[in-house]
Amino acid sequence: MSDLDARMLAAHDRGDTFALVDLYTEAADAANGVDSMCFFLTHAYIFALDTGHSASDALRHRLIEHKREE
Repeated sequence: MSDLDARMLAAHDRGDTFALVDLYTEAADAANGVDSMCFFLTHAYIFALDTGHSASDALRHRLIEHKREE
């Protein structure tokens, strides 16, 4: 298990959705391929919307760039 995986699981375990925004964004940035990247971006975006995270707009724009959001 990678360090990122462990940090994601720990954040899920403690219900830290604010941290999950950053962790899923980090996973998206490290992903191999657009589909994987957008999978992680979608999760980051959902958690961002749920928490009112300031990254919501930036994440949405990244998804729009890849035609995963309108």
